[in-house]
Amino acid sequence: MKFSNGCWLQKKGTECFSPAQVYDYQIKENEVRILTTTHQIKHRGDTLGGVNLTIFITAPAPEVLRVKTYHYMGLRKRSPEFELDLSGACTLECEDTEDILIIRNGSLRLEVQKSNAAFTYYRGNEKLTSSGWRDLAYMKTDWQGLAYDDGGEEDTYMREQLTLSVGELVYGLGERFTPFVKNGQSLDIWNEDGGTSTEQSYKNIPFYITNKGYGVFVNHPEKVSFEIGSEMVAKVGFSVPGECLDYFIINGPDMKQVLARYTDLTGKPGLPAPWTFGLWLSTSFTTNYDEETVNSFVDGMLERGIHLGVFHFDCFWMKDFCWSDFTWDSRVFPDPKNMLARLKAKGLKICVWINSYIGQESVLFEEGVKGGYFLKRKNGDVWQWDMWQPGMAIVDFTNPAACKWFGEKLKELLDMGVDCFKTDFGERIPTDVVYYDGSDPMKMHNYYTYLYNKAVYDVLASCRGKEEAILFARSATVGGQKFPVHWGGDCWSDYESMEESLRGGLSLTMSGFGYWSHDIGGFESTSTPDVYKRWAAFGLLSTHSRLHGSTSYRVPWAYDEEAVDVVRFFTELKGSLMPYLYRNAVETSKSGFPMMRSMVMEYTKDPNCSYLDKQYFLGDSLLVAPIFNEDSMAHYYLPEGKWTNYLTGEVREGGKWYEEKHSYLSIPLYVKQGSIIATGPKGQGAVYDYTKNLELKIYELQEGAEATTTVYQENGDRAVVMSAVLRDGKITINLSSKEPVSIILKNYVVHSAEGVSFKVDGNDTVILAQESLVATVTLS
Repeated sequence: MKFSNGCWLQKKGTECFSPAQVYDYQIKENEVRILTTTHQIKHRGDTLGGVNLTIFITAPAPEVLRVKTYHYMGLRKRSPEFELDLSGACTLECEDTEDILIIRNGSLRLEVQKSNAAFTYYRGNEKLTSSGWRDLAYMKTDWQGLAYDDGGEEDTYMREQLTLSVGELVYGLGERFTPFVKNGQSLDIWNEDGGTSTEQSYKNIPFYITNKGYGVFVNHPEKVSFEIGSEMVAKVGFSVPGECLDYFIINGPDMKQVLARYTDLTGKPGLPAPWTFGLWLSTSFTTNYDEETVNSFVDGMLERGIHLGVFHFDCFWMKDFCWSDFTWDSRVFPDPKNMLARLKAKGLKICVWINSYIGQESVLFEEGVKGGYFLKRKNGDVWQWDMWQPGMAIVDFTNPAACKWFGEKLKELLDMGVDCFKTDFGERIPTDVVYYDGSDPMKMHNYYTYLYNKAVYDVLASCRGKEEAILFARSATVGGQKFPVHWGGDCWSDYESMEESLRGGLSLTMSGFGYWSHDIGGFESTSTPDVYKRWAAFGLLSTHSRLHGSTSYRVPWAYDEEAVDVVRFFTELKGSLMPYLYRNAVETSKSGFPMMRSMVMEYTKDPNCSYLDKQYFLGDSLLVAPIFNEDSMAHYYLPEGKWTNYLTGEVREGGKWYEEKHSYLSIPLYVKQGSIIATGPKGQGAVYDYTKNLELKIYELQEGAEATTTVYQENGDRAVVMSAVLRDGKITINLSSKEPVSIILKNYVVHSAEGVSFKVDGNDTVILAQESLVATVTLS
């Protein structure tokens, strides 16, 4: 939200009250309380009236400072609040000098000038950002032509502006489809169902991260308005309605460490089960289907050698106008329990579409009204409207009885054989409503999705175990990363939408989310065979892979026979990479580093990577560059170092841009130097014993730098550990394994070996290890 009129003036009807001096302060072990006045106090008479701001500084976690500023502190507390883990709170180190208050938490330091209440944040001797004259402010507006009252929320805001330095770039703020670098953008944290081609977003997160290695989390579930180098071009402004502003400064020093600390506070990404990484196939949305149609899809995939992991039933598994009643449409699915058993006998997991909107024709509508399970209007009526489902109501998840009722309906489906749920919608949540627990409707608009997805996730965790709990969710807010997986929403079926989907996904994973998916081939309309085949390669080199559309089927033979080959090829490729992918998933769930990550996160200091949003890392070692044009031309950048084409073995020098033509069975897929990629055999889907027939591929070791990898079993237990280091023409390998392992030295020819046998295979050397070993090989 913009308040200013140029550098010196405010918009008409706007007043700005900003700290002018530190008038008083109290230093405690865990808190510094600062009283600031918004005008200079020159004599006692100046204390009689005016606006004061009270600021509390705390250390909620290592290398994190929390700044909470109040105008009025006497307003009643309004729920909800984000669920934060503040168990790591630290003792502040404070130094009180004549002119400055110095507040430290680890290497993060805040200096507060007493004379003008300016805040400056440092990491060691490096300035990160600052807040000075008219930056932190209490804003009063008269934009509706109303007379000022004494602080009513409808005309008051709290605002902060933090400086940006030269070359500083801002990322994150949720899944956003606008430019990847957020500088120059104005945006609101306000969940909306707007597709993937507008400024609206399904997943708004009030957290940003910059290439200087720090992050800012604005701890407000309601609407937060951001001005990122837009109102003031050298500042990030953020504002909230009301009398209080609460934000956290999170130190890195690098981007990944910022995300680690942010997810320490808001929750680590949940660990998806291995089967979730397989190929998902949907009925699509408004297509006609019954059990015969479903079987034709499933059998068609199997007959064509495409390993399918999950089959998804979209909305019309329920009868039209009855959503959601969690009852199979008997006209097309007369025997759902046995149908599901037959599908599961083919090795499939089953997903069904749900949402938290209950249409008036649903058999659950009357139950919900009688039980008081729906959002209500202020006069006590059930809130209803006709968008999406005629006469639909919305489940109130602040009511424990409603959660239990909703969960019992889901348990019936789980008992029937369903394995997981696609939790659609949760964005268009009204604000003219009353919640069971009295929650503030403005704060609940974004937060509703957290309660909705948590309620479903908790049912799955209680019935299947947390290790099997999985959603396919569209909406999210802070903390939603604990309930994976999320997909990108409704996109069109063209290259532009494929590109904007990737951009949104990378923005989301810069915001604390570990995994991400999208509709292969696009959702709206039907893509050309060309787009479908390119999107299949991209989709099967994302963390999660789903074929889904709106008005047409997404089975590959609906496009052409070559599409079948492409889907088969990349499904097998992803399956063979599962030992590598699952290791990265496990590490993501522990560290908070996203499994699918931007180039700038890996190479922050390389200016060529700052704006790159058409390529990405899948895990810590594989670079993927999808093709976005009908000319089959790939355009991509390899950072400094040596990169090995995973599909061909060709080694290329980094620090360069490349352009080349690719067939549909190819994509730029490069291995970072100094990596060990663990792979299994092709043709087994996503679920198998990752220690059987295991290959550990060593790529371009750097002199003296140790490369390591771990292979985990399906249950998350560590099973194989290997390290390799190159020194003076010799590679020393240390392997811990109870199973035979093939160690492949890519583009290395070995002359001799100690403690192990080997064979040279073209440009590679293969070592067959029967069990744990320590071996040294001498290169030719």
